[in-house]
Amino acid sequence: MARRSSPLSKQSGANHMTADAKLMKLAAKMGVFDRFKDMQGVLRPTSPDTARALLRAQGVAASTEREVSEALAAFKAGAAQSILSDDVVVTAGKASVLPIHLPGHRSLSQPVEWQVTREQTGALLAEGRAGPDVELPALPLGVHQFHISTGAITRSVNLLAAPERAPSLPDVAGQDKTWGVMTALYGLQGAVPKALGDFDDLGAFAEAFGAMGAGFLGINPVHALGYAAHDTISPYSPTHRGFLNSDHIAFDGAEHEATTGALVDYAAHRATQRPALERAFAGFQSTASAQDRAAFKRFCEMAGPRLEDFAVFETLSEAHGPDWRCWPAALRYGECTEVAPDRVLFHKWLQWQADRQLGAAQQRAKSSGMALGLYLDLAVGARAGGAESWGQTAAAAKGVTLGAPPDHLSPAGQNWQLAALDPSKLQKTGYAALRHVLRAAMRHSGLLRIDHALGLSRSYWIPEDGSPGGYIRQNFDALTAVIAIEAARSDTVVVGEDLGLVPKGFRSAMAARGFYGYSVLQYEKDAEGVFLPISRLRAQSLACFGTHDTPTLAGFWEGHDIAWWEKLGWITRNEAERVANTRLTEKRALVGIPAPAPLPPAATPGLRDTVHVSLAGAPAALVAVQLDDIVLTKEAQNLPGTVTEHPNWRRRTTVAAADLAARPEVVKTAEIMKGAGRANALQRTDHDTSNC
Repeated sequence: MARRSSPLSKQSGANHMTADAKLMKLAAKMGVFDRFKDMQGVLRPTSPDTARALLRAQGVAASTEREVSEALAAFKAGAAQSILSDDVVVTAGKASVLPIHLPGHRSLSQPVEWQVTREQTGALLAEGRAGPDVELPALPLGVHQFHISTGAITRSVNLLAAPERAPSLPDVAGQDKTWGVMTALYGLQGAVPKALGDFDDLGAFAEAFGAMGAGFLGINPVHALGYAAHDTISPYSPTHRGFLNSDHIAFDGAEHEATTGALVDYAAHRATQRPALERAFAGFQSTASAQDRAAFKRFCEMAGPRLEDFAVFETLSEAHGPDWRCWPAALRYGECTEVAPDRVLFHKWLQWQADRQLGAAQQRAKSSGMALGLYLDLAVGARAGGAESWGQTAAAAKGVTLGAPPDHLSPAGQNWQLAALDPSKLQKTGYAALRHVLRAAMRHSGLLRIDHALGLSRSYWIPEDGSPGGYIRQNFDALTAVIAIEAARSDTVVVGEDLGLVPKGFRSAMAARGFYGYSVLQYEKDAEGVFLPISRLRAQSLACFGTHDTPTLAGFWEGHDIAWWEKLGWITRNEAERVANTRLTEKRALVGIPAPAPLPPAATPGLRDTVHVSLAGAPAALVAVQLDDIVLTKEAQNLPGTVTEHPNWRRRTTVAAADLAARPEVVKTAEIMKGAGRANALQRTDHDTSNC
């Protein structure tokens, strides 16, 4: 098929080159990479079509040479008024000095007048007159506004007063090392048989593991999937990351239907749970106590306009579907107010119930002795067409989705169908949309994982018009400052998922801000593909054997993932044999059994314990073990690249909360971690008899 032509490409020779050069100059000013290096080390240039699409996504018209010239002229005019960058990052609680640079390196002809106003309230924090430098006093945490003028030049920018470092494990927990368990909320089994795990089950599991010395319990994201998104089950494809998944709201146990089978039945759960919630809401409206009504009102006031927008979206989606891009034109941009008030109130009430129950689970976790409590997961983005990209307060780029470039695993690249946040919109709104999402994620967590942390430095945008994808530069300093601010406010430790190919210096910059890295044993290899010694793991990291996207320990040992690849036709039989031979070498390195000593054909309790002993003794401050690995489950929670072919996001746990303390493999894992000095403070105190 012939490649589509563009107004710029119809010009001749030298003029064409000049036009494209102007286009790429404009694109560079808007953060578009002119090229990137793929997994094979090959430099891939950004095409003019891609540059135009990524500019258009940020609201910059660049379809013709005239539009490009006008946009460049606007940049030049803006530079003539530039005194400071769009964002200023300072250390909260410490005085600082900001040098003022006039355009063209001109010297100041008159004093600078400046003010700092507090975030949200606009109250005056500081003001003054200065020469070439502005001396700021110590400022409180926050994304404030800095207003400055000299002569005819006036400028207002974000002033981010952030802690030097985000909270550390010793800051929050009072200990240098801890451990925790990772599991899937949807698959948890509590005291009452249910079709889907809920927040009450979460609290029960947290109590059980806390009593055994675990410092945290980690789960999949619990973002809102969308009331009308009947086919959506992936926790990494939410409608909005600033609100909670109402599927996990616990309801009256008498209304549960007994469930059997190894897989979660979302449809059956919703068919039972939603009518029960409707009845509970009707009861609240008619018989709620004054105390409960007041608590609900406070919640709505605290959540503010964003909760209102979300509830309106959910109400509209019930009539028009979960993707606002398919709605009638009059409803697509958040300007409709003609919705049923009671239905809007119902969706607010659902969020209140979910928030209360998640908060209760965190309280149970902390009361059990967990140093951190819940370890929650912030997905990389929300679904394109979902609630997070709808409305006047959204900060989504237009006409693009998030993904990853082609590599040896995905020759066609990956399109995650997630909305991308526009750096310029974020900056202009004081990062309000991001701060809302972070506050929601940190509200009931002591530990937060940020999925695909590379997105804090650069994002791969895929145009919906069919143009190739390209990278957009993000404001790393500002984004990490915002995360550190919100983490300090909520006393949350932050883990940045930094797997894969990241820019030089990225991991050290993340560590300098206080974020913990992510060390997955299956990926910790040298340039020749050999596993690194456990002693080489980063101290400032969370170490684990695998994740929801990798094979379990039993699956890894038996090559179950390789069998799936062959079954799906991703690799041939010969390729599967080559991968299996490589896996054989990896298994020997993992457990220290050199050839020609035989290896057990299946994962054994002793083999599992060997891996957990290695993890427990690692220098990493945080260690996570998967419940699936403790009980030697073979099937993974998710097989990337599949939707329905593999039982993704549907597998139940094989052990109930009430049975954990009696399971020898669970007790043995806790003993291994305690022996390595990772038990929580309460468990150490309860069982320490050295002074008796």
